[in-house]
Amino acid sequence: MYRKLGKRAGRRGTFLLIIGVGKTCWGISFLVNPPSEQGLQLLTHWCSLRHWSLLWITVGLITAGSAFLRVGRDWAGYAAALVPPTVWAVAYLAAAVSGEYSRGAFVALWYLTSHVGVIMWAATVPEYSVPPVPRRPGKGAAA
Repeated sequence: MYRKLGKRAGRRGTFLLIIGVGKTCWGISFLVNPPSEQGLQLLTHWCSLRHWSLLWITVGLITAGSAFLRVGRDWAGYAAALVPPTVWAVAYLAAAVSGEYSRGAFVALWYLTSHVGVIMWAATVPEYSVPPVPRRPGKGAAA
């Protein structure tokens, strides 16, 4: 069963499934035990972190669901996966600029590189990449 699912998902789908489940779990953690709001005042000005958890959960489910779509149709999963870490990066950057959270710039860069950057890179990876067949020296060459 796992082999069939893995074959159906492929490399790109497996990536989407992993980060989709991760984002969903991250969102659920905000419901179960919300973390400190330090650095996230831009977000909590609008609503509580429990409400923001729905963003992570919804995006996680969209991302995981996109894992089983054909290459080219999986773009929604990659696009959705970019939203929460980008929103969090903007919030932390705003907190750093305003002086509310001195670590904010570093946390924002962490979200932008290890989340947004990795997702953007993975979106460009082809499903199958076959290296060229190596040729033996002298074989097939005109003498």
